[in-house]
Amino acid sequence: MADRIGTAERVTSESQIRIEINLDGSGKSDISTGLPFFDHMLGAFSTHGSFDLKIHAQGDIEIDAHHTVEDTAIVLGRAIADALGDKAGIRRFGSQLLPMDETLVEAVIDISGRPYFVMNGEPENMQWQVIGGHYATVINRHFFETLATHSATTLHLNVRYGRDPHHITEAEYKAVARALRQAVESDPRVKGIPSTKGAL
Repeated sequence: MADRIGTAERVTSESQIRIEINLDGSGKSDISTGLPFFDHMLGAFSTHGSFDLKIHAQGDIEIDAHHTVEDTAIVLGRAIADALGDKAGIRRFGSQLLPMDETLVEAVIDISGRPYFVMNGEPENMQWQVIGGHYATVINRHFFETLATHSATTLHLNVRYGRDPHHITEAEYKAVARALRQAVESDPRVKGIPSTKGAL
């Protein structure tokens, strides 16, 4: 089977972003957003999903990181949807319980064609912490909700417990990547679309 590769692009007055993802890759990445911590998180997403990921983004980061982070989620979601095509033969569901030191995060995904997002458990300090002087952790929710919307997936993200905002954020990205890796995997026992409706 040929590698499933998707591309997407978005150009606005706030950002210019192009992404290519290979769902059948080996975790290679070429990422540049102008936001070092965000690059680190996207690199972890690539590694733990075993996705080959090329992201080139320019945004108005001198104003705020929010536009670049959220717009990257839009384009990444669209690229994932493009790579999945008609979704024939995939496992469809994926879940991951992932620790990082004192933190434990759970991600559950259904590639359902119905965008939906639920997030629970982030401690209150995630509403005002800033990592690396530029990445406000309050944006985690926006990133993952936007990713779910534009990839047309249902995503439940639960922080079971944790204290360190860096650990919580990194565990979220890694858990979602590993859950998505399971969900997009080809299953030889699945013939056609994995839905009784015949479409996702």
